[in-house]
Amino acid sequence: MVDKRVAAVGAGMLVAGLLVGAYPVVLRRRCLTWGATADEARREMPGDSYLLDPDICSTRAVTIDAPPSAIWPWLVQMGSGRGGAYTYDWIENLLGLNMHSAEEILAEFQDLKLGDVLPVGEKGPRLRVVVLEPERALALHSEDGRWVWAFALYPEAGVTRLVSRNRIAVPDASPVGRVVNRLVMEPGSLVMERKMLLGIKQRAERHGPGADGTFGSGREDPAGQRLSVEGRGAPTSQPQGIFGGTS
Repeated sequence: MVDKRVAAVGAGMLVAGLLVGAYPVVLRRRCLTWGATADEARREMPGDSYLLDPDICSTRAVTIDAPPSAIWPWLVQMGSGRGGAYTYDWIENLLGLNMHSAEEILAEFQDLKLGDVLPVGEKGPRLRVVVLEPERALALHSEDGRWVWAFALYPEAGVTRLVSRNRIAVPDASPVGRVVNRLVMEPGSLVMERKMLLGIKQRAERHGPGADGTFGSGREDPAGQRLSVEGRGAPTSQPQGIFGGTS
């Protein structure tokens, strides 16, 4: 029995070691660019100039079978004590972030303005709105200057690409801290942001003009979901999994 336990522990450590070794070489690019095309990952986005040399930069995206006008309200109402983040609320709230993902558009949070500050929980960073182009782009910049979070909407071929970019600076991180950021925080951010992007997609498609099947062109989502030609319909493949497989 002891030998079997030792063997199991050894096998687990071996697998973990392989994953740690493979992440920077094979998996990191997929993690940081989930759903995004190569052009989208390279493209300059609104807000990039607020943090020119980030230590971490992720660009993730999803295709939404709805026009920008149906997606924008879900973006501007995001935040703690507002519309939430459409991700795993229970994880956010374990961290004290007061996130409760809305299932409907909240009129009281639609009047977002340049300069507005959105807190991330009571003790988290305060994000100031630095770019606000209705139905096109939204960028938030933390007051400590270390984080820029931008969203952009790109209509194309009868659907809309929602692209989310995070630029983060950690100039005072220790070597151990940088390893933790790379091997724990980056994959963790993918889990949360993937859920968020798919959550926005589901809400916009459910409540937007495409809900009656009149919007859409059948374009294939680079994240792995093909939209039906008839409109929103059922996808012909499953959304892409965390590192490229289907979930």
